Amino acid sequence: MEMRALGRNGLEVSAVGLGCMGMSATYDTAAARDPDEAIATLRLAIDLGVTLIDTAEVYGPFSNEELVGRAIRGHRDAVVVATKFGFRCSPAGAIVGLDSSPANVRAACEGSLRRLGIDTIDLYYQHRLDPAVAIEETVGAMAELVREGKVRYLGLSEVGVATLRRAAAVHPIAALQSEYSLWERNVETDVLPACRALGIGLVPFSPLGRGFLAGSAPRAEAIVADEDYRRSLPRFQGPNYDRNLTLVNRLQALAGAKGVTAAQLALAWLLAKGPDIVPIPGTKSRPRLAENTAAAAIRLSAAECAELDATFPPGAAAGARYDEAMQRLVDR
Repeated sequence: MEMRALGRNGLEVSAVGLGCMGMSATYDTAAARDPDEAIATLRLAIDLGVTLIDTAEVYGPFSNEELVGRAIRGHRDAVVVATKFGFRCSPAGAIVGLDSSPANVRAACEGSLRRLGIDTIDLYYQHRLDPAVAIEETVGAMAELVREGKVRYLGLSEVGVATLRRAAAVHPIAALQSEYSLWERNVETDVLPACRALGIGLVPFSPLGRGFLAGSAPRAEAIVADEDYRRSLPRFQGPNYDRNLTLVNRLQALAGAKGVTAAQLALAWLLAKGPDIVPIPGTKSRPRLAENTAAAAIRLSAAECAELDATFPPGAAAGARYDEAMQRLVDR
């Protein structure tokens, strides 16, 4: 697979990575998850040339890092392991707040290293900005972990331009992880230009709109599992769902004309936006993984990109991407 650089300091990863969150949390019930299939999917990803494996301490919580650790055992040199810190969880596993204090940066890193079964985290992200802690303090603590050899590269997630600049002034930032897809293009206004000015790669999460752009997303009202996060998302609810479905129908028509799937076309569009962009579509199954990774070989003409841009202009999706509680965690 094509390799791409994240940042200016030597981090190279596959053009398409693998997001592991859904293997342990968020999109269904715990009973519906299959750790054996998840591990098989992770190992197939390695065989297919996927090097960027993305997890976080809060996924599960904690169990996703353990699962990734099991899957990469014996394959450490073939992967770039990315994980995140910054949420506080109750003993029952509920998110109860944010904590990016220097003390927690170190404690979280030690916990992630232990669960992953590795000596060094390749890419360590702050998961969400903690308003109670200056970003300079947090990144300073992260930089200490780099100097100690426990972390190789630093990243941030869902932060705005001002925070990005302040962080980069403390230590080089290799990657910013933010939502970016055909139906969520807000980063194009100022965040992506700032990343490029600072030499920071962009790692889009939810590049398939949490399954919506792949044509596999259920209507919120039809989701029976309380654990499925999409029940709370405005874009999956009521009239918003119907309006967004018309966009996906158009995407499927364009994909069919090119002989690819809707998911592949959506990923190919992202990849065409620049060599500093590395999407991390998530999946729990080997067939979907193979479909997603094949998008790295698809080339779009300027006319095809323009048609997709026109079909999905900024703001085209109906409804906010988050509910109010999650939106408050996004730094702008």
